[in-house]
Amino acid sequence: MASFSSSLTLYLSIFLLLLGIASAQLSTNFYSSSCPSALSIIEGAISSAISSERRMGASLLRLHFHDCFVNGCDASVLLDDTSNFKGEKTAGPNDGSLRGYEVIDSIKTQLEKQCPGVVSCADILAVAARDSVVALGGTRWNVPLGRRDATTASFDAAESNLPSPFLDLGDLISAFSNKGFTAQELVVLSGGHTIGQARCLTFRTRLYDNTENIDSAFASSLKKNCPSSGGDDNLSPLDESAGSFDNTYFKNLVDKKGIFHSDQQLFGNNGSTDSIVNSYSLDSGKFFTDFAKAMTKMGNLSPLTGSNGEIRTNCRKINGS
Repeated sequence: MASFSSSLTLYLSIFLLLLGIASAQLSTNFYSSSCPSALSIIEGAISSAISSERRMGASLLRLHFHDCFVNGCDASVLLDDTSNFKGEKTAGPNDGSLRGYEVIDSIKTQLEKQCPGVVSCADILAVAARDSVVALGGTRWNVPLGRRDATTASFDAAESNLPSPFLDLGDLISAFSNKGFTAQELVVLSGGHTIGQARCLTFRTRLYDNTENIDSAFASSLKKNCPSSGGDDNLSPLDESAGSFDNTYFKNLVDKKGIFHSDQQLFGNNGSTDSIVNSYSLDSGKFFTDFAKAMTKMGNLSPLTGSNGEIRTNCRKINGS
């Protein structure tokens, strides 16, 4: 009897372990029964937002990236400060530049009317990033779903975990390696800079101080809207077709026209990533395929699943607050 009891206990333990593993896995059809209209609601809202302001697509892609690189894809980036924690919105890499919160709020409101308490803010961010890329002419990928939302955020983690536009190649490789990404995945994810705009503050030193490896005519054109002092928030396009998701970003790097120091570090001076950049500059199909794979991998960074976290009813604050 003791042997039978031990065997039964072992069997139950294994069953519960497997059940836990299964519940922790993300699935592309996670909402097919609980909220079948979820994906169409998000897609419609993104289409509308980008029709109103094309730049918003880049902002939403960046919002997802800045969420995932700080303690995982858990929508912590959306939380406002509370008496219990200082959130991520005012951290250096985010303050005054991270955008798209209102679009996420609008989507959440629509989803709460349709399927109350079902779709997480973290999943909204992941799908919104994909739909933004598609709306701007880029590739589509299936987004695994089932993330849950964090009940806290970390100003300090946002300060330390998000790669700076001033980093050299070695530091970029290390920053991405710390999150489990290869140098090739660093390069392809950096290709997200094919859309959107940059503030003068983030690339001024490239124009006036660290002037190596930059096309002189390109630098002169940027200086017109980015003086050596003042104009910190003046905007310039990240590549020559910044309203469309394509491989122009990589072509620009080959021509020494990367706007950020960190971008141009990916190509030039016979660096270790030169060949990767060159391959994407010549083959947009390869870029699209690899970008989709890397975005799927990024979306799987430490998600909260099962009974961890919660499904926020308001993406800006934890439930009950």
